[in-house]
Amino acid sequence: MDKIDIPPIPEFIEMVSDTGAGLCACKVAADLFELDKDDLVDPVQGIIMVGEFYEHAADGQIIHT
Repeated sequence: MDKIDIPPIPEFIEMVSDTGAGLCACKVAADLFELDKDDLVDPVQGIIMVGEFYEHAADGQIIHT
């Protein structure tokens, strides 16, 4: 990660969360890896499907997918 100037994942998640952005996990990935909400770090608000993501993001100004 240092070679491409990207912070470690925990630091990156904290940086994103500190901006006020909402963080959600992908339902398909969570199911694939047999994860539930309790397995995720605190800033993650929930596990959602892609359709729910688009509903949440509809009021956003910038979306990176």
